[in-house]
Amino acid sequence: MTTDTAPLAIVVLAAGKGTRMKSDLHKVLHPIAGRPMLEHLLASAAQLAPQRQVVVAGHGREQLEKALGARATIAVQEPQLGTGHAVQQAQGPLADFAGDVLILYGDVPFVRPETMRAMIARLHEADAPAVVVLGFEPADPLQYGRILAHEDGRIAMMVEYKDASEEQRACRLCNSGLMAARSADLFDLLARVGNDNAQGEYYLIDIVNVATLEGKPCAVIATDDPDEVAGINSRGELAGAEARWQVRRREAAMVDGATLIAPETVFFSWDTQLGRDVTVEPNVVFAPGVSVADNVVIHAFSHLEGATLESGVSVGPYARLRPGAVLHKGSKVGNFVEIKNAQLGEGAKANHLTYLGDATIGAGANIGAGTITCNYDGYFKHQTVIGERAFVGSNSALVAPVKIGSDAIVAAGSTVTRDVGDGELRIVRGEQLVKPGWADAFHDAMKKKKAEKAEN
Repeated sequence: MTTDTAPLAIVVLAAGKGTRMKSDLHKVLHPIAGRPMLEHLLASAAQLAPQRQVVVAGHGREQLEKALGARATIAVQEPQLGTGHAVQQAQGPLADFAGDVLILYGDVPFVRPETMRAMIARLHEADAPAVVVLGFEPADPLQYGRILAHEDGRIAMMVEYKDASEEQRACRLCNSGLMAARSADLFDLLARVGNDNAQGEYYLIDIVNVATLEGKPCAVIATDDPDEVAGINSRGELAGAEARWQVRRREAAMVDGATLIAPETVFFSWDTQLGRDVTVEPNVVFAPGVSVADNVVIHAFSHLEGATLESGVSVGPYARLRPGAVLHKGSKVGNFVEIKNAQLGEGAKANHLTYLGDATIGAGANIGAGTITCNYDGYFKHQTVIGERAFVGSNSALVAPVKIGSDAIVAAGSTVTRDVGDGELRIVRGEQLVKPGWADAFHDAMKKKKAEKAEN
């Protein structure tokens, strides 16, 4: 049987209080690689094109509503009486839905689309299991629930760790909590789940036991990567998930043709794009929204966010590119340069100690050390436009709105408040006074005063 015409609904459980996070932010909204863990999960699920998405919430549901908008229906679990009870809250939003239901967890963000597809495919094999469970075999089974299964994958019984015997705990096949079922089967089975257990809760796993007792087969498939189903419940586990994600992203970057001099010191965001023959030196951080073309060099200790780098660009060391920074072909940003919402034209250079904000810099322009665009008047941001091949001398302040023409020169130390025409030289400096002998007299007087003070 195929699933080509079977509609799919996603149910994500996210009603836990996340007390171990010790945070006002909902647990599933904590970011990994700059993206909330819930969004990682939904992005993978989106590859299966679900018709419905239901997120079961409890504590902090207002945050989830704000984050998700109209992309998912929020079902509220109050009070919270276990995982089976949580899934039951999706019955209302799915009352008119007839199709497959995939049950996921908001704090298990890295389930692969291939794994989700495999669960749905198993649901539609010839034996038509009532429920498909995703299992895994961790190095240490800890206190995970166990799946007692036959060799062909049919489930004999599922049991939570707290209710398991020592013999059952010896089983290494553990329950990830992820399940797939047809909507009619799912809610029919849930209606017959009781709470006669150590916790007094309605366990989701009991839908398997109910089905099995009624002679309806249930099946388990296992992932070969336990990290795929690792839950995140604390700051330490969040850091561990981040570390694992970064290791894989670094490996992927190098496979795709980038050189990372010290891979363990480079941090990517979920959406970082790198071209071929990109060199990334140590201690570089990519925040969200960065696109890097071919043959770019990013020197050490640079931080990039919301920036676009065309081919042949050089950045850093110690550079900061903020949102809206666009570096055109062959341009160069040097040490301790910050660029925000500004375009650096082809071949243009800003090599040292410079801030360029809300600006357009033409091709071939040279921005001297210590130059800043004074773009903010305390109320509004204003634009600076610098023409092609313009030369701005060191320690210049360009007070926006202002335009520097093509081939113009701004002398070092100038504060420019009016437009500079094409080819003009603009010098804005205070008068230099010369007082012969003044410094010598000053030094003599101060030395005498210091000596007198020492004698007393």
